[in-house]
Amino acid sequence: MKKIAIALTSALFAIACSQAPQIQQQPLENSVVYEMNVRQYTPEGTFAAAQQELPRLQELGIDILWLMPIHPIGVKERKGTLGSYYAIADYKAVNPEFGTMADFENFLAEAHKLGFRVILDCVANHTSPDAKWINECPADWYMRDSLGNTVVNYDWYDIAELNYDKREVWDAMADQMRFWMEKGVDGFRCDMACEVPLEFWQETISALRADYPGMYMLAEGENPALHSLSDFDASYAWELHHLLNSIARGEKNIPELLAYIEKDASEQPADAFRLMFTSNHDENSWAGTEFERMGDAAKLMAVLTFTLPGGQPLIYTGQEMGWNHRFQFFEKDPIPAWEENSYTEFYRDLIAFKHNNPALAAGVGEGEFRIVSTTDNTLVFTRSVPGNTVEVSVQLESPWHWEYKTIDTPIEHVEPLSWWVGMTTPLQLMIHGADIASYDLTIEGGKGVTVGKVHKAESPNYLFADITIASNAQPGTYWLVFTKGDTTFKYPYELQARRDGSAERTSFTTADMVYLLMPDRFANGDPTNDSTPDTEEKADRDAFFGRHGGDLQGMI
Repeated sequence: MKKIAIALTSALFAIACSQAPQIQQQPLENSVVYEMNVRQYTPEGTFAAAQQELPRLQELGIDILWLMPIHPIGVKERKGTLGSYYAIADYKAVNPEFGTMADFENFLAEAHKLGFRVILDCVANHTSPDAKWINECPADWYMRDSLGNTVVNYDWYDIAELNYDKREVWDAMADQMRFWMEKGVDGFRCDMACEVPLEFWQETISALRADYPGMYMLAEGENPALHSLSDFDASYAWELHHLLNSIARGEKNIPELLAYIEKDASEQPADAFRLMFTSNHDENSWAGTEFERMGDAAKLMAVLTFTLPGGQPLIYTGQEMGWNHRFQFFEKDPIPAWEENSYTEFYRDLIAFKHNNPALAAGVGEGEFRIVSTTDNTLVFTRSVPGNTVEVSVQLESPWHWEYKTIDTPIEHVEPLSWWVGMTTPLQLMIHGADIASYDLTIEGGKGVTVGKVHKAESPNYLFADITIASNAQPGTYWLVFTKGDTTFKYPYELQARRDGSAERTSFTTADMVYLLMPDRFANGDPTNDSTPDTEEKADRDAFFGRHGGDLQGMI
């Protein structure tokens, strides 16, 4: 019996190792998603041919590969010659156009070896009208009209809508998702997620996460409940996408963008990743390429998708070489050959910038968003976490200039985190950072706010600065400027406006303070009791972190 158990354990270990990525992966909150259109990806349009391109995508810096639906496509009411990827005939098979199941498994294994996560397109709202389930399952698994015909959405006559009033449909859909998870995929992009009951996603995602805790789930939709109820990691920022198109056309500008950022932050849960993009398969084929919709602003808008708060950026097939072509959706229309050019370098730099700056993470650990300026249709903002700050400047009009950079700073913490104008109590900042006491400190950002006296502590990693705030000082972001020789860096500090009525309240006084007395560090009233034979750590008043020997007598 023991031999059988050992053999089984070894086999399971071998399987796990064969499926585990061999290269360290980026955290999900800092990952970049790439949508792969397998049909159009190579002239062959197969898994095997796409597999040969994986090293190129790895070198580009891609983290998550989203494969558009890989399943067999229905024949009945098929659109075009090859049909829509989203008219699925069999959820547990692969489209022979792309190769065999073994070909897919080889693709998946190689992708994992190179450090990618791989997610599949899950089309849960509908199947093709001649799908396997149509023929093998009860008729009431599908929505039907009064004549018993299956129901379609919009002008999608090549699909049949599923009936989620039937519990069996829930179970079958969850089962096919588990089928692919067992093959080693890392999650799903869920098509038309809000057309399916959110409770279905809640139940299914919860059950799958119990066995696959690292699973990544992306929802096509932006209902906040996709996160708060259903537990999706990421959701589409459709509203932002359309806003970026409008800005590129000159219809909207900074006020609308800032209003969107504020609105999205207030509506979406703090842990939500918001998929931001300038193109995807829908936009490319039906609305046009990013160059058709955004013109010369396309690159700048891509910069925003990588740097705005909450964002998880998406790159669609061909964008990494500036492929300005609408893919035919129902026909073979491949990229003839891949080449590197200025767009490749553009996206490679953007991806590296995101990877190298924790301040650009999405979700609960994302960097604080601060507006630096909004002058002449140019928005300058920062994203900051302790030890890392990035600054982004985007000119939201022609010639669409952009710049992004890391502001190197040793600052780990500033206390208090912010302050208010109009306060009578003096402000003293405690600044913590490596060797920060060796820097000179000034402040920029507006009239009436200056640095007074600077106090150094015993530790070179602390600095205490008295900040003078005049009565005419305005609320906003100010910059603590640290200088040492030829080295200068800035750190943002927020002075907020006082709330209505707060000025009537008295300010802080000594009556509001608590003084912490530590007898050991206080005056020494009786040196004879500093150390006794049974004291393990002897007193030494010169030891910065040691016992000093102070006592209650000294306090009295």
